[in-house]
Amino acid sequence: MKINWGTAIVIAFALFMSFILFFVFKVQSDSKYDNELVTEEYYKKEAKVQNDIEYVNNANGLSEKVKINNTSDGITVSFPKDLDAKNINGKVSLYRPSNQKLDFVIPIALSNSDLLIPKKNLVGGLWDITVEWTYDGKTYLNKEEIYYN
Repeated sequence: MKINWGTAIVIAFALFMSFILFFVFKVQSDSKYDNELVTEEYYKKEAKVQNDIEYVNNANGLSEKVKINNTSDGITVSFPKDLDAKNINGKVSLYRPSNQKLDFVIPIALSNSDLLIPKKNLVGGLWDITVEWTYDGKTYLNKEEIYYN
């Protein structure tokens, strides 16, 4: 049996399409390949961008800024020392861009001006940290990226 050029090209295209379709179905059906949105309720988060801008401006207006540091015990969030730590409320959100399952939120409950996020809760790599807090009815927002070892 002799195969001409036209038949060979059609066979090559059919094999190539089968190859591509095999990998598409494999990625869609295997739970190892996570293809979700980066965050839950993405569009709701985008709707509150103007509020976030105001909260960031409030935080930038403080005489002493919130500091987020990498320490041997974990990650330390240091609030301004001139504020009464007991009146600071809010939450610290840790977001891992590479794995949504590692994301978590810690409520702010302070006895002094520092909040420690213990290293047992952290995995090495890049973390996006968002500190949303209120003091005397005014809301503040601080965001920072930290590479934790």
